Amino acid sequence: MLKIGIFGVGHLGKIHLSQLVTMKDVEVVGFYDPSNANAASVAELYQIPRFTIAEELIQLVDAIDIVAPTTLHFKLCEIALRNGKHIFVEKPMTNTMDEAKTLVKLVEEANVKFQVGHVERFNPAFLALKSYNLKPMFIEVHRLAEFNPRGTDVSVILDLMIHDIDIVLSIVQSTISRISASGVAVMSDTPDIANVRIEFHNGCVANLTSSRISLKKMRKMRLFQKDAYIGIDFLDKKTEIIKLKTPEDEGLFTLDIETNSGKKTIAIDNPEVKQSNAIRMELELFRDSILQNKPVAVNVIDGLQALDVAHQILQKIGKNQSTPTS
Repeated sequence: MLKIGIFGVGHLGKIHLSQLVTMKDVEVVGFYDPSNANAASVAELYQIPRFTIAEELIQLVDAIDIVAPTTLHFKLCEIALRNGKHIFVEKPMTNTMDEAKTLVKLVEEANVKFQVGHVERFNPAFLALKSYNLKPMFIEVHRLAEFNPRGTDVSVILDLMIHDIDIVLSIVQSTISRISASGVAVMSDTPDIANVRIEFHNGCVANLTSSRISLKKMRKMRLFQKDAYIGIDFLDKKTEIIKLKTPEDEGLFTLDIETNSGKKTIAIDNPEVKQSNAIRMELELFRDSILQNKPVAVNVIDGLQALDVAHQILQKIGKNQSTPTS
């Protein structure tokens, strides 16, 4: 039985808690949240003890789940690591790069399981492509959300775009050669909308747009590679592959088109998207990594790399905003 404590029971924290309390081989020992309003509703609904001192809860558990504001991530992780506890921490891993680099060292020294909550890795639409050979040379991403004051303690880069940064880094097996970025703070003190171009040494280019001031929601990624187009709708959980037909594509819907080099046959594939709960899946994998001593699904280096790119983007945006125009 894995004894776990949850830190932060706001909107997302409550979702985590609802999954953990019904999970096999998991005992939720208690929760920590400085908000009396959050604490009262959770304590009443789940009959789980509230702790007002983080260290006291950490001492009583094997692992902690951090769903607190980003600014608190490092402090909570540091205390847990120094006590040899396993950690699941929501993205972004930390608020600053210095904190992230320190965490990497602490995780190595503590020799514990440390998983970062990049939940889109477990989106059913993305998982449907697990067996497909992804080698994109151009990636187009749009992640748009309606304005919500929750989450505006960090920029749209760390709030929304970091999901897509992590996915792109996991797909493109190459190092980054250049980053271009622009962004604007509209409703908050940090960028609310941003457009980013990431160029990789293998020639792949990723164009990412994120906004939290949109009138509609959108979470789409389009991958273009030799002989194929792959569309992923993270919001509606749909995946589509349009490619040049091969002998293995018998049974798929096909379409003939005329090109300058003659007739081509296009095959359209809609891989089966098995419905699942992405948050539950990532938490179950975290549990299994501890109880079965397996590697975590998204490790501390993955979290560091995504955060590093995010901060490079923020620096580019800051530099562009401070550059006078003639």
